[in-house]
Amino acid sequence: MTGHEAQRLGEELAQLGRVHFIGVGGVGMSAVARVMVARGVPVSGSDAKDLPVMRDLAALGARIAVGYDAANLGDAETVVAGSAIRPDNPELAEARSRGLRVLHRSEGLAATMAGSRVLAVAGTHGKTTTTSMATWMLRGAGLDPSFAIGANVPALGVNAASGATDVFVAEADESDASFLNYRPLVEIITNVEADHLDHYGTAQAVHAAFDEFARLLPPSGLLVACADDPGARGVAERAREAAHDGGPRVVLYGTAEEADLRLLQGAEGATLAWAGGSARLPLAVPGTHNALNAAGAFAAVVLGLGAEPQAAAASLASFTGAARRFELKGEANGIRVYDDYAHHPTEVRAALAAARSVAGRGRVHVLFQPHLFSRTREFAAAFAEALSAADTVRVLDIYPAREDPIPGVTSRLVTDALPAGSYASSPELAVAEIAGLAAPGDIVLTVGAGDVTAQGPALVEALLARGQGEPPHA
Repeated sequence: MTGHEAQRLGEELAQLGRVHFIGVGGVGMSAVARVMVARGVPVSGSDAKDLPVMRDLAALGARIAVGYDAANLGDAETVVAGSAIRPDNPELAEARSRGLRVLHRSEGLAATMAGSRVLAVAGTHGKTTTTSMATWMLRGAGLDPSFAIGANVPALGVNAASGATDVFVAEADESDASFLNYRPLVEIITNVEADHLDHYGTAQAVHAAFDEFARLLPPSGLLVACADDPGARGVAERAREAAHDGGPRVVLYGTAEEADLRLLQGAEGATLAWAGGSARLPLAVPGTHNALNAAGAFAAVVLGLGAEPQAAAASLASFTGAARRFELKGEANGIRVYDDYAHHPTEVRAALAAARSVAGRGRVHVLFQPHLFSRTREFAAAFAEALSAADTVRVLDIYPAREDPIPGVTSRLVTDALPAGSYASSPELAVAEIAGLAAPGDIVLTVGAGDVTAQGPALVEALLARGQGEPPHA
Protein backbone atom coordinates (compact mmCIF):
# COMPACT_ATOMS: atom_id res chain seq x y z
CA MET A 1 0.00 0.00 0.00
CA THR A 2 1.49 3.37 -1.00
CA GLY A 3 1.83 6.23 1.42
CA HIS A 4 -0.78 8.27 -0.48
CA GLU A 5 -3.27 5.38 -0.43
CA ALA A 6 -2.71 4.77 3.29
CA GLN A 7 -3.24 8.48 4.00
CA ARG A 8 -6.48 8.53 1.98
CA LEU A 9 -7.73 5.42 3.78
CA GLY A 10 -6.87 6.91 7.16
CA GLU A 11 -8.68 10.13 6.33
CA GLU A 12 -11.81 8.25 5.26
CA LEU A 13 -11.93 6.23 8.47
CA ALA A 14 -10.99 9.20 10.65
CA GLN A 15 -14.13 10.98 9.49
CA LEU A 16 -16.21 8.28 11.18
CA GLY A 17 -14.82 8.93 14.67
CA ARG A 18 -15.86 6.34 17.26
CA VAL A 19 -18.02 3.68 15.57
CA HIS A 20 -20.76 1.62 17.23
CA PHE A 21 -22.13 -1.53 15.54
CA ILE A 22 -25.74 -2.56 16.24
CA GLY A 23 -25.93 -6.30 15.59
CA VAL A 24 -22.16 -6.74 15.76
CA GLY A 25 -22.47 -10.52 16.18
CA GLY A 26 -23.68 -10.99 12.61
CA VAL A 27 -21.09 -12.49 10.33
CA GLY A 28 -21.14 -9.56 7.92
CA MET A 29 -21.16 -6.91 10.66
CA SER A 30 -18.36 -8.55 12.62
CA ALA A 31 -16.25 -8.62 9.44
CA VAL A 32 -16.42 -4.84 9.06
CA ALA A 33 -15.85 -4.30 12.78
CA ARG A 34 -12.80 -6.58 12.73
CA VAL A 35 -11.17 -4.64 9.89
CA MET A 36 -11.92 -1.30 11.51
CA VAL A 37 -10.39 -2.40 14.82
CA ALA A 38 -7.28 -3.60 12.98
CA ARG A 39 -6.99 -0.19 11.35
CA GLY A 40 -7.14 1.71 14.60
CA VAL A 41 -10.77 2.82 14.64
CA PRO A 42 -12.32 2.97 18.15
CA VAL A 43 -15.12 0.39 17.92
CA SER A 44 -18.00 -0.64 20.17
CA GLY A 45 -20.84 -3.01 19.44
CA SER A 46 -23.83 -4.87 20.78
CA ASP A 47 -26.04 -7.81 19.90
CA ALA A 48 -29.03 -9.57 21.39
CA LYS A 49 -27.03 -12.72 22.08
CA ASP A 50 -23.54 -13.37 23.42
CA LEU A 51 -21.85 -14.85 20.36
CA PRO A 52 -18.26 -16.18 20.12
CA VAL A 53 -17.24 -13.55 17.57
CA MET A 54 -18.13 -10.83 20.08
CA ARG A 55 -15.58 -12.21 22.52
CA ASP A 56 -13.02 -12.22 19.70
CA LEU A 57 -13.73 -8.55 19.00
CA ALA A 58 -13.50 -7.68 22.70
CA ALA A 59 -10.11 -9.38 22.85
CA LEU A 60 -8.98 -7.18 19.95
CA GLY A 61 -9.98 -4.05 21.87
CA ALA A 62 -13.61 -3.37 20.95
CA ARG A 63 -16.11 -2.46 23.68
CA ILE A 64 -18.85 -5.10 23.48
CA ALA A 65 -22.24 -5.33 25.17
CA VAL A 66 -24.85 -8.10 25.21
CA GLY A 67 -28.40 -6.86 24.79
CA TYR A 68 -29.64 -3.63 23.23
CA ASP A 69 -29.71 -0.48 25.35
CA ALA A 70 -29.42 3.18 24.38
CA ALA A 71 -26.57 3.54 26.88
CA ASN A 72 -24.43 1.17 24.78
CA LEU A 73 -23.80 3.96 22.28
CA GLY A 74 -21.58 5.78 24.75
CA ASP A 75 -19.68 8.52 22.94
CA ALA A 76 -20.10 7.01 19.48
CA GLU A 77 -20.03 9.43 16.56
CA THR A 78 -21.07 6.96 13.86
CA VAL A 79 -23.46 4.02 14.06
CA VAL A 80 -23.45 1.04 11.71
CA ALA A 81 -26.68 -0.96 11.69
CA GLY A 82 -27.20 -4.43 10.29
CA SER A 83 -29.97 -5.19 7.81
CA ALA A 84 -31.92 -7.14 10.43
CA ILE A 85 -32.08 -4.23 12.88
CA ARG A 86 -35.63 -2.90 13.19
CA PRO A 87 -36.37 0.84 13.29
CA ASP A 88 -37.60 0.64 16.89
CA ASN A 89 -34.30 -0.80 18.18
CA PRO A 90 -33.45 1.38 21.22
CA GLU A 91 -29.88 1.98 20.08
CA LEU A 92 -30.89 2.94 16.56
CA ALA A 93 -33.64 5.21 17.90
CA GLU A 94 -31.12 6.87 20.25
CA ALA A 95 -28.63 7.37 17.42
CA ARG A 96 -31.24 9.09 15.29
CA SER A 97 -32.44 11.26 18.16
CA ARG A 98 -28.86 12.42 18.73
CA GLY A 99 -28.39 13.14 15.04
CA LEU A 100 -25.50 10.71 14.73
CA ARG A 101 -24.26 9.49 11.37
CA VAL A 102 -26.06 6.17 10.72
CA LEU A 103 -24.58 3.88 8.09
CA HIS A 104 -25.68 0.64 6.49
CA ARG A 105 -23.15 -2.17 6.88
CA SER A 106 -22.14 -1.76 3.23
CA GLU A 107 -21.40 1.93 3.78
CA GLY A 108 -19.17 1.06 6.73
CA LEU A 109 -17.35 -1.49 4.60
CA ALA A 110 -17.01 1.01 1.76
CA ALA A 111 -15.27 3.41 4.15
CA THR A 112 -12.74 0.73 5.13
CA MET A 113 -12.03 0.00 1.45
CA ALA A 114 -11.31 3.60 0.42
CA GLY A 115 -7.86 3.85 -1.16
CA SER A 116 -7.68 0.12 -1.92
CA ARG A 117 -7.79 -1.83 -5.16
CA VAL A 118 -11.11 -3.52 -4.54
CA LEU A 119 -12.21 -6.89 -5.90
CA ALA A 120 -15.97 -7.16 -5.30
CA VAL A 121 -17.60 -10.57 -5.74
CA ALA A 122 -21.32 -10.57 -6.54
CA GLY A 123 -23.90 -13.08 -7.72
CA THR A 124 -27.06 -14.83 -6.66
CA HIS A 125 -25.04 -17.90 -5.67
CA GLY A 126 -21.41 -18.70 -4.93
CA LYS A 127 -20.31 -15.32 -3.60
CA THR A 128 -18.86 -16.56 -0.33
CA THR A 129 -16.89 -19.44 -1.80
CA THR A 130 -15.60 -17.36 -4.71
CA THR A 131 -14.55 -14.52 -2.39
CA SER A 132 -12.80 -17.03 -0.14
CA MET A 133 -11.03 -18.65 -3.09
CA ALA A 134 -9.87 -15.29 -4.44
CA THR A 135 -8.47 -14.35 -1.04
CA TRP A 136 -6.78 -17.75 -0.72
CA MET A 137 -5.22 -17.53 -4.19
CA LEU A 138 -3.90 -14.01 -3.58
CA ARG A 139 -2.23 -15.25 -0.41
CA GLY A 140 -0.89 -18.25 -2.27
CA ALA A 141 0.63 -15.93 -4.87
CA GLY A 142 2.51 -14.00 -2.17
CA LEU A 143 0.06 -11.13 -1.76
CA ASP A 144 -1.60 -10.28 1.54
CA PRO A 145 -5.04 -8.79 0.85
CA SER A 146 -7.52 -7.30 3.24
CA PHE A 147 -10.81 -9.16 3.03
CA ALA A 148 -14.39 -9.22 4.31
CA ILE A 149 -16.40 -12.39 3.71
CA GLY A 150 -19.97 -13.30 4.64
CA ALA A 151 -18.99 -16.50 6.41
CA ASN A 152 -16.19 -17.88 8.51
CA VAL A 153 -13.53 -19.56 6.41
CA PRO A 154 -11.71 -22.32 8.33
CA ALA A 155 -8.70 -22.17 6.02
CA LEU A 156 -8.29 -18.43 6.68
CA GLY A 157 -9.17 -18.71 10.36
CA VAL A 158 -11.44 -15.64 10.26
CA ASN A 159 -14.04 -13.97 8.06
CA ALA A 160 -12.12 -10.68 7.75
CA ALA A 161 -8.65 -9.21 8.16
CA SER A 162 -6.63 -6.12 7.34
CA GLY A 163 -3.80 -7.10 5.00
CA ALA A 164 -0.41 -5.58 4.19
CA THR A 165 -1.13 -4.70 0.54
CA ASP A 166 -3.52 -2.28 -1.14
CA VAL A 167 -5.80 -5.12 -2.32
CA PHE A 168 -9.19 -5.57 -0.65
CA VAL A 169 -11.44 -8.55 -1.48
CA ALA A 170 -15.08 -8.15 -0.50
CA GLU A 171 -18.22 -10.22 -0.81
CA ALA A 172 -20.79 -7.88 -2.35
CA ASP A 173 -24.33 -8.62 -1.14
CA GLU A 174 -27.06 -7.86 -3.65
CA SER A 175 -30.00 -8.74 -1.38
CA ASP A 176 -30.95 -5.10 -0.73
CA ALA A 177 -28.92 -3.47 -3.55
CA SER A 178 -26.31 -2.34 -1.01
CA PHE A 179 -23.54 -3.68 -3.27
CA LEU A 180 -24.01 -0.48 -5.23
CA ASN A 181 -22.26 1.42 -2.41
CA TYR A 182 -18.84 0.01 -3.39
CA ARG A 183 -16.28 1.37 -5.84
CA PRO A 184 -14.49 -1.72 -7.16
CA LEU A 185 -11.60 -1.96 -9.60
CA VAL A 186 -12.39 -5.61 -10.38
CA GLU A 187 -15.76 -7.38 -10.22
CA ILE A 188 -16.79 -11.01 -10.40
CA ILE A 189 -20.41 -11.84 -11.25
CA THR A 190 -20.97 -15.54 -10.69
CA ASN A 191 -24.62 -15.68 -11.79
CA VAL A 192 -27.80 -13.60 -11.82
CA GLU A 193 -31.20 -15.11 -11.00
CA ALA A 194 -34.46 -13.92 -9.52
CA ASP A 195 -34.09 -13.79 -5.74
CA HIS A 196 -34.77 -11.34 -2.92
CA LEU A 197 -38.00 -10.38 -4.64
CA ASP A 198 -39.21 -9.01 -1.30
CA HIS A 199 -36.81 -6.14 -2.05
CA TYR A 200 -36.69 -5.99 -5.85
CA GLY A 201 -40.24 -6.96 -6.76
CA THR A 202 -39.39 -8.39 -10.18
CA ALA A 203 -36.68 -10.44 -11.85
CA GLN A 204 -36.11 -7.54 -14.25
CA ALA A 205 -35.22 -5.29 -11.32
CA VAL A 206 -32.66 -7.84 -10.12
CA HIS A 207 -30.95 -7.88 -13.52
CA ALA A 208 -31.04 -4.07 -13.68
CA ALA A 209 -29.27 -3.86 -10.32
CA PHE A 210 -26.44 -6.06 -11.60
CA ASP A 211 -26.16 -3.88 -14.71
CA GLU A 212 -25.77 -0.89 -12.41
CA PHE A 213 -23.18 -2.81 -10.38
CA ALA A 214 -21.15 -3.41 -13.55
CA ARG A 215 -21.31 0.32 -14.34
CA LEU A 216 -19.49 1.09 -11.09
CA LEU A 217 -16.21 -0.04 -12.66
CA PRO A 218 -13.76 2.63 -13.83
CA PRO A 219 -12.40 2.58 -17.42
CA SER A 220 -9.30 0.79 -16.13
CA GLY A 221 -11.37 -1.87 -14.38
CA LEU A 222 -12.18 -5.50 -15.15
CA LEU A 223 -15.52 -7.32 -15.17
CA VAL A 224 -15.28 -11.12 -14.82
CA ALA A 225 -18.55 -12.96 -15.51
CA CYS A 226 -19.63 -16.59 -15.84
CA ALA A 227 -20.35 -17.57 -19.43
CA ASP A 228 -22.36 -20.59 -18.29
CA ASP A 229 -25.02 -18.48 -16.58
CA PRO A 230 -27.46 -16.60 -18.84
CA GLY A 231 -27.95 -13.81 -16.33
CA ALA A 232 -24.25 -13.12 -15.75
CA ARG A 233 -23.50 -13.46 -19.47
CA GLY A 234 -26.23 -10.95 -20.22
CA VAL A 235 -24.70 -8.41 -17.85
CA ALA A 236 -21.30 -8.97 -19.47
CA GLU A 237 -22.65 -8.58 -22.99
CA ARG A 238 -24.39 -5.32 -22.14
CA ALA A 239 -21.23 -4.07 -20.41
CA ARG A 240 -19.17 -4.93 -23.49
CA GLU A 241 -21.54 -2.98 -25.71
CA ALA A 242 -21.24 0.03 -23.42
CA ALA A 243 -17.45 -0.25 -23.17
CA HIS A 244 -16.60 0.30 -26.84
CA ASP A 245 -15.71 3.93 -26.03
CA GLY A 246 -12.97 2.94 -23.59
CA GLY A 247 -14.85 1.31 -20.74
CA PRO A 248 -13.61 -1.52 -18.52
CA ARG A 249 -12.43 -4.87 -19.89
CA VAL A 250 -14.92 -7.73 -19.82
CA VAL A 251 -13.89 -11.40 -19.71
CA LEU A 252 -16.03 -14.52 -19.54
CA TYR A 253 -15.11 -17.77 -17.78
CA GLY A 254 -16.76 -21.18 -17.80
CA THR A 255 -17.29 -24.34 -19.81
CA ALA A 256 -19.15 -22.54 -22.61
CA GLU A 257 -17.38 -22.18 -25.96
CA GLU A 258 -17.54 -18.38 -25.84
CA ALA A 259 -15.64 -18.26 -22.51
CA ASP A 260 -12.35 -16.33 -22.66
CA LEU A 261 -11.08 -18.60 -19.88
CA ARG A 262 -12.34 -22.09 -20.71
CA LEU A 263 -12.89 -24.57 -17.90
CA LEU A 264 -12.11 -28.14 -18.96
CA GLN A 265 -12.97 -31.02 -16.67
CA GLY A 266 -11.72 -34.58 -17.08
CA ALA A 267 -10.57 -37.64 -15.18
CA GLU A 268 -7.47 -35.78 -13.99
CA GLY A 269 -9.43 -32.82 -12.65
CA ALA A 270 -10.08 -29.26 -13.80
CA THR A 271 -7.93 -27.14 -16.10
CA LEU A 272 -8.39 -23.52 -17.12
CA ALA A 273 -7.18 -22.46 -20.56
CA TRP A 274 -7.00 -18.95 -22.01
CA ALA A 275 -5.15 -17.09 -24.75
CA GLY A 276 -2.19 -16.41 -22.47
CA GLY A 277 -1.72 -19.93 -21.11
CA SER A 278 -3.31 -22.61 -18.96
CA ALA A 279 -3.34 -23.75 -15.35
CA ARG A 280 -4.52 -26.85 -13.54
CA LEU A 281 -7.00 -26.18 -10.74
CA PRO A 282 -6.29 -28.80 -8.01
CA LEU A 283 -9.67 -28.51 -6.29
CA ALA A 284 -10.17 -30.01 -2.84
CA VAL A 285 -13.89 -29.13 -2.78
CA PRO A 286 -16.43 -31.08 -4.87
CA GLY A 287 -18.87 -30.02 -7.55
CA THR A 288 -18.85 -28.31 -10.94
CA HIS A 289 -20.17 -25.17 -9.24
CA ASN A 290 -16.98 -24.99 -7.19
CA ALA A 291 -14.83 -25.48 -10.29
CA LEU A 292 -16.64 -22.50 -11.82
CA ASN A 293 -16.17 -20.48 -8.62
CA ALA A 294 -12.44 -21.22 -8.77
CA ALA A 295 -12.25 -20.24 -12.44
CA GLY A 296 -13.86 -16.88 -11.74
CA ALA A 297 -11.64 -16.18 -8.75
CA PHE A 298 -8.55 -17.13 -10.76
CA ALA A 299 -9.49 -14.82 -13.64
CA ALA A 300 -10.00 -11.89 -11.29
CA VAL A 301 -6.81 -12.24 -9.25
CA VAL A 302 -4.56 -13.02 -12.22
CA LEU A 303 -5.96 -10.74 -14.95
CA GLY A 304 -7.25 -8.02 -12.67
CA LEU A 305 -4.80 -7.90 -9.77
CA GLY A 306 -1.60 -9.34 -11.24
CA ALA A 307 -1.24 -12.53 -9.19
CA GLU A 308 1.21 -15.10 -10.57
CA PRO A 309 -0.97 -17.70 -12.35
CA GLN A 310 0.66 -20.97 -11.38
CA ALA A 311 1.13 -20.02 -7.72
CA ALA A 312 -2.48 -18.83 -7.50
CA ALA A 313 -3.82 -22.04 -9.04
CA ALA A 314 -1.61 -24.36 -6.98
CA SER A 315 -2.89 -22.84 -3.74
CA LEU A 316 -6.34 -24.33 -4.38
CA ALA A 317 -5.06 -27.76 -3.34
CA SER A 318 -5.18 -26.61 0.29
CA PHE A 319 -8.45 -24.67 0.13
CA THR A 320 -11.00 -26.62 2.16
CA GLY A 321 -14.01 -24.35 1.68
CA ALA A 322 -15.98 -21.80 3.66
CA ALA A 323 -18.11 -22.58 6.68
CA ARG A 324 -21.53 -24.00 5.81
CA ARG A 325 -20.52 -24.57 2.17
CA PHE A 326 -20.68 -28.37 1.93
CA GLU A 327 -18.83 -28.44 5.23
CA LEU A 328 -18.08 -31.83 6.76
CA LYS A 329 -19.56 -31.91 10.28
CA GLY A 330 -18.53 -35.43 11.20
CA GLU A 331 -18.63 -39.12 10.37
CA ALA A 332 -20.18 -42.01 12.26
CA ASN A 333 -20.32 -45.67 11.30
CA GLY A 334 -19.27 -44.93 7.73
CA ILE A 335 -21.91 -42.21 7.27
CA ARG A 336 -20.70 -38.68 6.56
CA VAL A 337 -22.69 -35.62 7.64
CA TYR A 338 -22.32 -32.36 5.71
CA ASP A 339 -23.87 -28.90 6.15
CA ASP A 340 -24.65 -26.45 3.36
CA TYR A 341 -26.02 -22.89 3.38
CA ALA A 342 -28.03 -23.41 0.15
CA HIS A 343 -31.29 -21.46 0.33
CA HIS A 344 -32.26 -21.02 -3.32
CA PRO A 345 -33.35 -23.87 -5.63
CA THR A 346 -30.26 -23.50 -7.83
CA GLU A 347 -28.04 -23.76 -4.76
CA VAL A 348 -29.93 -26.79 -3.47
CA ARG A 349 -29.46 -28.54 -6.82
CA ALA A 350 -25.72 -27.79 -6.74
CA ALA A 351 -25.38 -29.04 -3.16
CA LEU A 352 -27.17 -32.28 -3.96
CA ALA A 353 -25.07 -32.79 -7.09
CA ALA A 354 -21.93 -32.39 -4.97
CA ALA A 355 -23.35 -34.86 -2.43
CA ARG A 356 -24.02 -37.37 -5.21
CA SER A 357 -20.46 -37.08 -6.46
CA VAL A 358 -19.11 -37.68 -2.95
CA ALA A 359 -21.56 -40.49 -2.09
CA GLY A 360 -20.80 -42.54 -5.20
CA ARG A 361 -23.02 -45.62 -4.81
CA GLY A 362 -24.28 -44.45 -1.44
CA ARG A 363 -27.59 -42.73 -0.85
CA VAL A 364 -28.18 -39.05 -0.07
CA HIS A 365 -30.43 -38.01 2.83
CA VAL A 366 -31.40 -34.34 3.18
CA LEU A 367 -32.76 -32.30 6.06
CA PHE A 368 -33.95 -29.01 4.54
CA GLN A 369 -35.15 -25.83 6.21
CA PRO A 370 -36.75 -23.19 3.95
CA HIS A 371 -35.49 -19.65 4.58
CA LEU A 372 -37.95 -16.73 4.50
CA PHE A 373 -41.68 -16.89 3.88
CA SER A 374 -41.38 -14.77 0.73
CA ARG A 375 -38.73 -17.00 -0.82
CA THR A 376 -40.74 -20.13 0.00
CA ARG A 377 -43.81 -18.62 -1.62
CA GLU A 378 -41.91 -17.77 -4.80
CA PHE A 379 -39.90 -20.98 -5.17
CA ALA A 380 -41.83 -23.79 -3.43
CA ALA A 381 -42.22 -25.87 -6.60
CA ALA A 382 -38.59 -25.32 -7.59
CA PHE A 383 -37.42 -26.36 -4.13
CA ALA A 384 -39.45 -29.55 -4.38
CA GLU A 385 -37.96 -30.31 -7.80
CA ALA A 386 -34.42 -29.77 -6.52
CA LEU A 387 -34.97 -31.85 -3.38
CA SER A 388 -36.41 -34.73 -5.39
CA ALA A 389 -32.83 -35.63 -6.34
CA ALA A 390 -32.28 -36.93 -2.79
CA ASP A 391 -33.16 -40.45 -1.64
CA THR A 392 -34.65 -39.18 1.61
CA VAL A 393 -36.01 -35.69 2.33
CA ARG A 394 -37.25 -34.16 5.55
CA VAL A 395 -38.42 -30.53 5.46
CA LEU A 396 -38.61 -28.40 8.61
CA ASP A 397 -40.78 -25.35 9.24
CA ILE A 398 -39.74 -22.11 7.57
CA TYR A 399 -36.97 -20.08 9.23
CA PRO A 400 -38.45 -16.54 9.28
CA ALA A 401 -35.24 -14.52 9.74
CA ARG A 402 -36.30 -10.87 9.32
CA GLU A 403 -39.82 -11.59 8.04
CA ASP A 404 -43.24 -11.85 9.62
CA PRO A 405 -45.39 -14.84 8.62
CA ILE A 406 -47.36 -14.70 5.37
CA PRO A 407 -50.84 -16.30 5.58
CA GLY A 408 -50.95 -19.65 3.83
CA VAL A 409 -47.18 -19.89 3.34
CA THR A 410 -45.73 -22.92 5.13
CA SER A 411 -43.26 -25.70 4.43
CA ARG A 412 -46.13 -27.79 3.15
CA LEU A 413 -46.00 -25.77 -0.08
CA VAL A 414 -42.75 -27.65 -0.64
CA THR A 415 -43.64 -31.04 0.82
CA ASP A 416 -46.97 -31.28 -1.05
CA ALA A 417 -44.88 -32.03 -4.16
CA LEU A 418 -42.63 -34.55 -2.37
CA PRO A 419 -43.29 -38.10 -1.10
CA ALA A 420 -45.57 -38.53 1.89
CA GLY A 421 -43.75 -38.12 5.16
CA SER A 422 -41.33 -35.47 3.90
CA TYR A 423 -42.62 -32.83 6.29
CA ALA A 424 -40.96 -32.95 9.73
CA SER A 425 -42.86 -31.37 12.59
CA SER A 426 -39.69 -31.01 14.68
CA PRO A 427 -35.91 -31.17 14.22
CA GLU A 428 -35.72 -33.98 16.77
CA LEU A 429 -38.13 -36.14 14.76
CA ALA A 430 -36.29 -35.45 11.52
CA VAL A 431 -32.90 -36.29 13.03
CA ALA A 432 -34.21 -39.57 14.46
CA GLU A 433 -35.81 -40.59 11.15
CA ILE A 434 -32.80 -39.79 8.99
CA ALA A 435 -30.39 -41.44 11.43
CA GLY A 436 -32.54 -44.54 11.30
CA LEU A 437 -32.50 -44.68 7.51
CA ALA A 438 -28.83 -43.93 6.78
CA ALA A 439 -26.43 -46.78 6.08
CA PRO A 440 -22.62 -46.98 5.73
CA GLY A 441 -21.51 -45.16 2.58
CA ASP A 442 -24.44 -42.74 2.66
CA ILE A 443 -24.27 -38.95 2.84
CA VAL A 444 -26.48 -36.90 5.18
CA LEU A 445 -26.84 -33.23 4.30
CA THR A 446 -28.40 -30.41 6.33
CA VAL A 447 -29.46 -27.60 4.00
CA GLY A 448 -30.65 -24.04 4.58
CA ALA A 449 -29.63 -20.56 5.72
CA GLY A 450 -31.32 -20.74 9.11
CA ASP A 451 -30.58 -22.70 12.30
CA VAL A 452 -30.78 -26.11 10.61
CA THR A 453 -26.98 -26.06 10.81
CA ALA A 454 -27.34 -27.01 14.50
CA GLN A 455 -28.78 -30.37 13.44
CA GLY A 456 -25.51 -31.50 11.86
CA PRO A 457 -23.86 -32.33 15.21
CA ALA A 458 -27.18 -33.79 16.40
CA LEU A 459 -27.20 -36.15 13.43
CA VAL A 460 -23.62 -37.24 14.10
CA GLU A 461 -24.56 -38.00 17.72
CA ALA A 462 -27.68 -39.91 16.65
CA LEU A 463 -25.68 -41.98 14.18
CA LEU A 464 -23.07 -42.77 16.81
CA ALA A 465 -25.82 -43.80 19.23
CA ARG A 466 -27.07 -46.37 16.74
CA GLY A 467 -23.96 -48.37 17.48
CA GLN A 468 -21.36 -49.99 15.27
CA GLY A 469 -22.62 -52.88 13.17
CA GLU A 470 -26.34 -52.27 13.63
CA PRO A 471 -28.11 -53.31 10.41
CA PRO A 472 -29.39 -50.37 8.37
CA HIS A 473 -33.09 -49.75 8.06
CA ALA A 474 -34.73 -50.42 4.73
